[in-house]
Amino acid sequence: MTGTAPADLLDTHLPVYDVALTEQLVVDAEVPAVFRAAHDLDFLTVRTPLLTAAFFVRGLPARLSGKPSPELPALRLFADPASSGLPGWLVLGEVPDREIAFGAVGKFWKPDIEWRDVPLDRFRGFDEPGWGKIGCHFSVRANGPGRSVVCYECRTQTTDPDSRKKMMRYWWIIRPFVGHIMRATLRTIAADAH
Repeated sequence: MTGTAPADLLDTHLPVYDVALTEQLVVDAEVPAVFRAAHDLDFLTVRTPLLTAAFFVRGLPARLSGKPSPELPALRLFADPASSGLPGWLVLGEVPDREIAFGAVGKFWKPDIEWRDVPLDRFRGFDEPGWGKIGCHFSVRANGPGRSVVCYECRTQTTDPDSRKKMMRYWWIIRPFVGHIMRATLRTIAADAH
């Protein structure tokens, strides 16, 4: 698949993908306030009962193996443009008051995700077999006086047929949870924009 909207950062960095999911929300706030809320988002503040349970289950393999889970005080991907602060994740770019894009390379389908740090200039062309790439963005546009629409899109591309097969099985299971997380994230951005 390829994107059909006008070129944006996500189209630039992950133009071809296996799966995509998009959620959007109308927010009663001006574009700059919504963009700032997305930019400054602490992902650890995105909470719902289902999300808490899902992350507990997702972390079980690491806990059962005795691996310590780091306690993060905050998770702001865009605080430092040079580093997202998370292994495998990077900021793909920003267009002020319009879009923020971020991505990662990893083996998402594994019980204990394996992340791979890839520099920004290698992200788009990264094609080493056995890996997947995630590209996401928040985009904001005006929707009348005092209103905006914030969009959250995530795409995944795999680097070989075997990884694609594993990812598609995993996607079939997690897709509803990914949508739930994305909607909760948009609600958090909307609340922070007020």
